[in-house]
Amino acid sequence: MIPDTDRKTGHEPRFVSQLTRNTFAMVLAGGRGSRLRELTDWRSKPAVPFGGKFRIIDFTLSNCVNSGVRRVGVATQYKSQSLIRHLQLGWSFLDGRLGEFIEIMPAQQQVDESQWYIGTADAVFQNLREVRHASPEYVLVLSGDHIYRMDYGRILAAHAEHKADVTVACIEVPIQIAHEFGVMSVDEDNRIMEFDEKPARPQHMPGNTEVALASMGIYVFNARFLFEQLQRDADDPKSSHDFGKDVIPHCVKRYRTYAQNFADSCVGDPGKPAYWRDVGTLDAYWAANMDLVQVTPQLNLYDHNWPIWTWQPQDPPAKFVFDDEARRGSAIDSMVSGGCIVSGSILRRTMLFSGVHMHSYSLIEDSIVLPNVQIGRSCTLKKCIIDKNCVIPEGTEIGLDIAADRKRFHVTPSGITLVTRVMLGQDVNVIR
Repeated sequence: MIPDTDRKTGHEPRFVSQLTRNTFAMVLAGGRGSRLRELTDWRSKPAVPFGGKFRIIDFTLSNCVNSGVRRVGVATQYKSQSLIRHLQLGWSFLDGRLGEFIEIMPAQQQVDESQWYIGTADAVFQNLREVRHASPEYVLVLSGDHIYRMDYGRILAAHAEHKADVTVACIEVPIQIAHEFGVMSVDEDNRIMEFDEKPARPQHMPGNTEVALASMGIYVFNARFLFEQLQRDADDPKSSHDFGKDVIPHCVKRYRTYAQNFADSCVGDPGKPAYWRDVGTLDAYWAANMDLVQVTPQLNLYDHNWPIWTWQPQDPPAKFVFDDEARRGSAIDSMVSGGCIVSGSILRRTMLFSGVHMHSYSLIEDSIVLPNVQIGRSCTLKKCIIDKNCVIPEGTEIGLDIAADRKRFHVTPSGITLVTRVMLGQDVNVIR
């Protein structure tokens, strides 16, 4: 084990070892993310912009690279062109001459010409030829649509220590939402005793009726064991070919299946709770972005020991202009990316992605504005998500009258308003 220690900050060592070097990571990034509504009309969920300059998938891929897992396959399917373009532009820096790569694996009907990926397990099974070609000792199966920082070296070390066949990363969640996850119970050695995918009545943790132990959709398999299980699952006509519904429950009953709590492998500031977010709804997506504009956000993007890698345009620095009493470019408790021009307008608790241009006398509060949006003069936007390339006409008011907003836009139950080019009646034939 070769620790990468930062003595100045007191962060725990990074587990870069032969375990990580002998691991192949399979990132499942083909989901539509339909609960994000029109935000995924032209892109898959992992390709959705997040955090001012990133895409959602950047967090999983950064965890791989930072952990020393540098042989990665990304399985794509639904409206994947935006994701593929991002991967080609931003993730081609790994050196194939050193056996490092991020390989795009679009659905190609490799096993059955009549079907695409029909489940998470099937997505890996259809790419077994490429996984075998990498000759890994371990296979790390990951979701490409969650926001978190995790040292995969630690879960690999726990997997090897337990001599496990499969290890499942888990997290404690409120019992009220546990029905959305795979819920498990473990013994004192963290061996999984029961696993139930999205149960109607989730089992709470012993001694605590408020929380349940939920699967994060992160799995470590011994490679040969995975190959055997996927072939067995593929041959089962009754299976839905899903890890959570089929493969993991089968393994729990028959093989050495262990859990590792996310708190033992998360990367974060000392004393802060483990941060993991599923941004699968508009409300959750808005809330996670708003987390980042807080004075002390729970997710630290300024940690140089665990950077989030991405591709971004070569834009000039953000610019704020005019200093008149009623026309002052300013941003309070906000994040503003490169290429933005805030011209005589005010931002409060707002995130601007790259290339946004705000014209004078406008006010934006509690909002997320995706790249290359133009906001005209004298606009007022509150609690909005403005999609990429929108042009907001002069004098527009959104977020002040929910009843009026619902006639043109999508408004969530909590009052977040999504605005897209289609809703504005603008041409959608633009690069996404």
